[in-house]
Amino acid sequence: MENGMKINPGKRKAVSFTRAWMKDLLNYSLLDQGITKVSSCKYLGIILCSDLSWTDHVNYTAKKACKALYFTMRILKKGKSNMKSLAYMSLVGLILEYMAACRDPFSKGQINVLDRVHKKVAKFVNVTN
Repeated sequence: MENGMKINPGKRKAVSFTRAWMKDLLNYSLLDQGITKVSSCKYLGIILCSDLSWTDHVNYTAKKACKALYFTMRILKKGKSNMKSLAYMSLVGLILEYMAACRDPFSKGQINVLDRVHKKVAKFVNVTN
């Protein structure tokens, strides 16, 4: 009986990180099985793109923050403004803060994605029922 971990080549993906116009057409293999090429992959909670942009990660994180915000909105529909604000800071704000370290502050697309989330938050926190 053999103890130890076995590598599953079918679960591996290859990403080539470059901003060059011409991409290297290398074929990678492991245990005589080809490794799938992808343009982005998730590693330790961060989406890494082959073109070294953060767009996919910002979009993914904004979507995750919106899901957390909608959950908070359902739970605290009739809550007071200060309770909504505290829930936002605890659940949604941390997700957006985590993303802030790797976003491009000059990219209009990424700024618009964040603005949409912040507008939803402002509307939610300031509406009192």
